[in-house]
Amino acid sequence: MNAVIHLPRPSERFRAWFLSGMSDRAGSHQGPHAAEVEHPHSWWKVMCLTGVDYFSSLGYAPAIAFVAAGVVSPFATLVLVALTLLGALPVYRRVSRESFKGSGSLAMLERLLPWWGGKLFVLVLLGFAATDFIITITLSASDAAAHAAENPYFTSFLHGHNIALTILLVLLLGAVFLKGFKEAIGVAVVLVGVYLALNVVVIGDALWRALTGPGYMAHWTNALTLQHPDPLAIVGVSLIVFPKLALGMSGFETGVAVMPQIQGDPDDDPAYPRGRIRGTGRLLTTAAIIMSALLFTSSIACTLLIPAQDFQSGGPADGRALAYLAHLYLGPVFGTVYDFSTIAILWFAGASAMAGLLNLVPRYLPRYGMAPRWASAVRPLVVVMTLIALGIVLIFKADVNAQGGAYATGVLVLMTSAAIAVTISCHRKNQHVLTWVFGVISAVFVYTTVDNTIERPDGVRIAAFFIVAIMIVSIASRVRRSFEIRASSITFDDKALEFIHSDAQQQHAIRIVAHEPDVDTKKEYREKVRAERRFGHIPGRSRVILLEVWPRDSSDFQEDLEVRGIEKFGYRLLKVHSGTVPNTIASLLMYVRDETGIVPEIYFQWSEMNPVANMGKYLVEGAGEVAAVCHEVLRQAEHDPKRRPSVHVS
Repeated sequence: MNAVIHLPRPSERFRAWFLSGMSDRAGSHQGPHAAEVEHPHSWWKVMCLTGVDYFSSLGYAPAIAFVAAGVVSPFATLVLVALTLLGALPVYRRVSRESFKGSGSLAMLERLLPWWGGKLFVLVLLGFAATDFIITITLSASDAAAHAAENPYFTSFLHGHNIALTILLVLLLGAVFLKGFKEAIGVAVVLVGVYLALNVVVIGDALWRALTGPGYMAHWTNALTLQHPDPLAIVGVSLIVFPKLALGMSGFETGVAVMPQIQGDPDDDPAYPRGRIRGTGRLLTTAAIIMSALLFTSSIACTLLIPAQDFQSGGPADGRALAYLAHLYLGPVFGTVYDFSTIAILWFAGASAMAGLLNLVPRYLPRYGMAPRWASAVRPLVVVMTLIALGIVLIFKADVNAQGGAYATGVLVLMTSAAIAVTISCHRKNQHVLTWVFGVISAVFVYTTVDNTIERPDGVRIAAFFIVAIMIVSIASRVRRSFEIRASSITFDDKALEFIHSDAQQQHAIRIVAHEPDVDTKKEYREKVRAERRFGHIPGRSRVILLEVWPRDSSDFQEDLEVRGIEKFGYRLLKVHSGTVPNTIASLLMYVRDETGIVPEIYFQWSEMNPVANMGKYLVEGAGEVAAVCHEVLRQAEHDPKRRPSVHVS
């Protein structure tokens, strides 16, 4: 007889491929950084991974700086450098010590703000983080397209097609991630090494020409004096306009997010890996010093050597000031090499941003129960993010300068939240001097963020779109998934196991009485058991086990449950802490069934509250009408009524 082989239909094969990696069990997906990295790397190699985002902004930052600050650009950049080295760097070195698992400042705020406040605040910050990452993709692709279109060898057929080129690069990025993309630190090391070396050559040559060439310094100082005759005015203007340059501070949040990739000491304690934290400090410090030096020197060179009109929209230096200097002074061959290097690192910066986004969403939203199940799969998220990025490209018409405000908004909000989180942490640890220091840094970041938002509100509009979208999806998903088994793990101690196995062996039945933990007296337990035997029709000689679920943070969705067995007042008691009472009871009943082979029974009393109020209380506080919700959770978790734990209500 010939065997019949049923091949999956094309639609089934596509679905399996498209949703591969989607979690089928609550709690099984914790984000890419939850698993231990098999081969950690030296801190300087990981710095190159973060550098494809951080250092690549040299491709467009000098041009955006001049458009924002004009001839004052070097002084405004100097203020930015001071804020980077004296503000952002100390903040994120502190973040790396308190959030060393790669969760960044968002995890600090989540811990500092308990219950729903922390969750909602994280959702808002996720909106700004999404703005940061999405604009990184679109801004980098737009600037890469500008470098390609303005190259003298390609301008004849590419000039004027920046939007189409940008769309092509974004689609290519999405296609690569659909196929399967792994962060390649080796590729990042090569790209960053070549790119930084080329920039040192271009900036060094341009700076030498600017400082020694005839008339450049005199022309700049004359323009500066003419526009701002009072030196104090230059200082004032620099302090006012430097927030527009804030996109040059990107990369710090990514720097702490990749901490699990950094190799620590052989004797590192997982509870506090000092070697890994020390390596992260070196990464952040080295990257900040390199970028600060390049930003400041490039600002001087570009301001002195490039005519103001060439920075305008559509001009030869628009979004590509250093490439302009490379072609002008080092020739078209070297300039083309520089263009290709810039295009490569900008495209890889978009890849890094996409990878960061794909790490960020699964790390928080599924754990909150605030995302559909398909959000734990990579490819659906890639499609959604690619479509959003294409929309941003069309809205801003692939204009690099126009996207600068939105990019800076995302970066600044994350940095401001990190500074505030560090300040609160220092205050709670009674570190008074550090509290004042980081409080001042937080105030500066708040000013910078507010100023940037008022001057360029596009970032807030885009972030508001992401925030509203995240809130709607999150609330709808939380309500829709409210009847799921949520326990990511369940552990019974020896005493608790003794209780359930004893009843399973002696009476071939396990009867559990749900008891609300309030009055802790022998009389309370006696009356509770007596009432359930009478009204719940429990056989008189049958042994029962009391179950108490003590309240915990009800905003948590996934929980690790630890069940303790206790003997109190002559009664056997199972005690567990959880934020959602009915889901936890259902999880324990399923565990007892699988552990003993006996289908358990649970006994409740009806609540006297209004059903609508009960449902609201359940969604917010995790309590409400426990019996009805517990039955529904069990019904959805086990479709066979004969294997489903029985729920009795009196």
